Amino acid sequence: MSTLVECVPNFSEGRDKAKVDAIIEAMKMDGVYLLDREMDADHNRCVITLVGEREPIQEAAIRGVGKAAELIDLNVHQGAHPRMGAADVVPFIPIEGVTIEDCVAMARHVGAEIWKRYQIPVYLYEAAAATPERQNLENIRRGQFEGIRAEIATNPARKPDFGDPKVHPTAGATVVGARKFLIAYNVFLSTPDVQIAKNIAKAVRSSNGGMRFVKGAGFLVRGMAQVSMNLTDFEQTPIHRVFEMVKREAARYGVMPVSSEIVGLIPKACGLEWSRSWSN
Repeated sequence: MSTLVECVPNFSEGRDKAKVDAIIEAMKMDGVYLLDREMDADHNRCVITLVGEREPIQEAAIRGVGKAAELIDLNVHQGAHPRMGAADVVPFIPIEGVTIEDCVAMARHVGAEIWKRYQIPVYLYEAAAATPERQNLENIRRGQFEGIRAEIATNPARKPDFGDPKVHPTAGATVVGARKFLIAYNVFLSTPDVQIAKNIAKAVRSSNGGMRFVKGAGFLVRGMAQVSMNLTDFEQTPIHRVFEMVKREAARYGVMPVSSEIVGLIPKACGLEWSRSWSN
């Protein structure tokens, strides 16, 4: 049976195209295909979407982490998006002929290899997490690179799943995991007041009693306040419902959405559902 796995590594570089090109070049392998690349200068982050067979896509991800460690120094990195590693997060998503359990095994193999080859400590998240506290990326990444660097050796809760309790001096630490499809969805508001975006994100996200399967934060991007969200189950909480809630919350502050964007790719079923919602 053929296998098809998606991998969506996020790297802490969104301004230097040459560096992103070099990382992508390092991940080129037979049986692995580049589907999409997104760079954002304000977030200073890129999102690369790969799909491939089970074995080569693991090696491609490992090589990408290694190249990012060569090129990115978190000591001088600045951007709106939280980050703890040059290769910040590396999720594996089952597509065909594999299960989420298979992707968990892949994540654990990749995590062990990243430490072995590059001495970058690795944390496991989502379905691959060894403890419930590490299922959520936000819990692992709290404090970002600087906070983890200060605590990793002294706080048992910061001990990595692979590697010694010390960050790589320039590449930090990497989070590897297995999960379902995730949709990165951002809404731009008609204001530069980032506090409004943060307030809306707090109202919308699940952890504060908002919509299920929604994570959210507020940033200033391209001169506009942005509500940045991750939708972890688009079937139960579709994009159009999220947009409508953001719109209602924005009205409370006398502002409105001016545009929205999807970062990376989405499943076809999500696009069809979204189209039907606007035609009704």
